[in-house]
Amino acid sequence: MLPVKVLILHAPGTNRDVELAEAVARAGGEVVITPLSTLRTSNRDWREFGMLALPGGFSYGDALGAGRLFALDLETWFADFMRAFIEDGRPVIGICNGFQALVKAGFLPQGGVRATLTFNASGRFECRWVHLQGNQANPSLWLQDVDEILCPVAHGEGRFIVDQDDELPERQVAFRYVHPSGKPANGEYPLNPNGSVGDIAGITNPEGNVIGLMPHPEDHIHPYQHPHWFRAGNGSMGLKLFKNGLKIA
Repeated sequence: MLPVKVLILHAPGTNRDVELAEAVARAGGEVVITPLSTLRTSNRDWREFGMLALPGGFSYGDALGAGRLFALDLETWFADFMRAFIEDGRPVIGICNGFQALVKAGFLPQGGVRATLTFNASGRFECRWVHLQGNQANPSLWLQDVDEILCPVAHGEGRFIVDQDDELPERQVAFRYVHPSGKPANGEYPLNPNGSVGDIAGITNPEGNVIGLMPHPEDHIHPYQHPHWFRAGNGSMGLKLFKNGLKIA
C-alpha cells in the first residue's frame, strides 16, 4: 500500500515546514513541500494528495496581522481547491500561523460561527511548553485516542476569540490548555498562554476533517524533544495526531 501523499503549503516567511514534514513522514506519509507561488503557476491537481498541511511561522512577516496575507492567498488563488478538498472529506491541518490562515480565510470554524486569533492577553510573544487536553466530546477522527499532548507554543497572536453574538459548539473544540495534572486551566496564565476564551487551543470544522491549533505538536515527535527526556519523560506525544490524519486520508 502506497503512503498517503501530503501537500505542505509554503508561504514566504513560514519556517516550520521541515519540522512539519518530519512529523508527517515519521507518521508514515509522503511529503511534498510546495511554495504557493509554484502552485499558482503549475496548476497542479490537488486531488493527487490525501492530506493538506499548513505550517507555522511568520508568513509575509505577519503584515496586516498574523496569517492574514497567507489567508488572502488561500481566498484569492486557491479558494476552489480548498473548498473541494475540504468538501471531499480530506484531512487538513493548520498549525500556529497555518491555523491563523485557516481561520482568517474562513475555513475554520465554519458552521456560522465567527471567530479570530488575535494578540496574546499578556501583550507579548509567548514561547513555552504547554499541556493540551484532547476534547473527547469532539468526534473528529483527528482526535481518536488523543488524550494529552505536551508541546510548545511560540506566537504573539494566539488568543482565540469568538464573536460576542456567536458560540462555538463544544463538539468543535479540539484541544484545551490544562494544568499539568489535567485539571482545567480556567484561564490561568501561563497555563493558558494567550488568554483564549474557554482555554481553547485548537478547533475543528463541524465535519471534523479540518483541524487547527496554535501549539506545535510537530515539535514533540521524538522522545529527546521532551524537556525532561533524560529523566524518562514521556516523549513523542504529538505523533499520534499526525498518524490519525493519515488514517482519515
